[in-house]
Amino acid sequence: MTDAALGGGVQPAAVEPSLQRVMGPWLLLLFIVGDILGTGIYALTGQVAKQVGGVVWLPFLVAFVVAVITAFSYLELVTKYPKAAGAALYAHKAFGIHFVTFIVAFAVMCSGITSASTASRAFAANMSSAFGLDLAGVGITLIGLAFMAVVAIINFRGVGESVKANVVLTCVELSGLLIIIVIGLWAIGAGEGDVSRITEFKFTADTSAFWAVIGATTLAFFAMVGFEDSVNMAEECKNPSGIFPKVLLTGLLITGLIYVLVSISSITLVAPEQLGEGETPLLKVVQAGAPNFPLWIFGFITMFAVANSALINMLMASRLVYGMSREHVLPPALGKVHVSRRTPYVAIGFTTLLAFALITFVGEVPALGGTTALLLLCVFTVVNIAVLVLRKDAAEHEHFRTPTVLPVLGALACAFFAGPWTGRDPVQYWIAGILLAIGIALWFVTVAINRATGVQPAEPVMEDVGGRGPVN
Repeated sequence: MTDAALGGGVQPAAVEPSLQRVMGPWLLLLFIVGDILGTGIYALTGQVAKQVGGVVWLPFLVAFVVAVITAFSYLELVTKYPKAAGAALYAHKAFGIHFVTFIVAFAVMCSGITSASTASRAFAANMSSAFGLDLAGVGITLIGLAFMAVVAIINFRGVGESVKANVVLTCVELSGLLIIIVIGLWAIGAGEGDVSRITEFKFTADTSAFWAVIGATTLAFFAMVGFEDSVNMAEECKNPSGIFPKVLLTGLLITGLIYVLVSISSITLVAPEQLGEGETPLLKVVQAGAPNFPLWIFGFITMFAVANSALINMLMASRLVYGMSREHVLPPALGKVHVSRRTPYVAIGFTTLLAFALITFVGEVPALGGTTALLLLCVFTVVNIAVLVLRKDAAEHEHFRTPTVLPVLGALACAFFAGPWTGRDPVQYWIAGILLAIGIALWFVTVAINRATGVQPAEPVMEDVGGRGPVN
């Protein structure tokens, strides 16, 4: 596979226009913070509390540590190879096996779609609770589908419009979490709530506190994913090799701190068994800590927050499909770029249809969120190994270099948390398997098309992506 195609590379101008560089450090920081924050903490805090009790903050902290370790591996690779394909490019350069590269890329794409589908479900559930709509299962599904259609329209409008929308939505979702933190700190200062809960474990006689935390971390990890999406936007960033290290680590630290504080505030005000009921845990925290606060306002904030997660994930997924099509591992039609909007409109339609299917036939937040974490943990394992393999491949420019011990620890930790011994729901393996099976089927269809048209994979060729500059 060619690096040029994996990254969207320099293509003949007469064939397709290239992607537009619009993201500086501040937009990238908001992109990362906005992608990590959102659906995970807004929708899954209660599910984590159900498994571990009052120490709900601990699984989020463990997930944060694993994410930071893996982020160091991504930093070395994205500054070494500033291309749009991210993990797919790293797997290709490390192992050189076309099919492995494709599976990694398709798994990342699927994780974006499962994450966005989780957000659509959370959006509908919060709309129902905040506005007293009392929607049944079908009603939640219909709202989720309509929501995903709107996301597709924004995505089609272009990355510039999508990133601008992300700025607004990130500020909204951040304000919602700050409200939770302030309510919690105010209650603690006033002697309300029960601070002692934050040290209380909940686990059954058949398991230990350790395995209870491990099991909850597999779900909490969904709240920490998102930082990896940013590397897939490398070709739409200005000076990616220069800005990524500080911006990515800053974004992770901000979100990690917010998660711990939100978890402590939540469990102080609401008992874990109550927090774990339903799909709107933070609405319960507002009700308990600030009963006079208009619930519909916070519900509106929550809807915006999960909308942001969906927008960013569908943005990433469509760009990755576009890159794979340009690489001739997905049908060529998926690589088409709209002439006036300069967006991969066919890829946007394809990823939206997959999201529609997940919303319709799966629907449940824990299943979709857990599948997202499972897919990405497998990808992160490969990325951490790729860092070590690619140490032999010297780059001509300066780049970030992570201490060797971190990718080793990252590979072991990610592989561990992806395993069935963690107590992960088996349905997550089924969902992931079906999605990957769709990808494999498309792979074989593309192979047949390539043979019929005489397309052959070329040898890897590095290109100076960072020096191409803005398109407009």
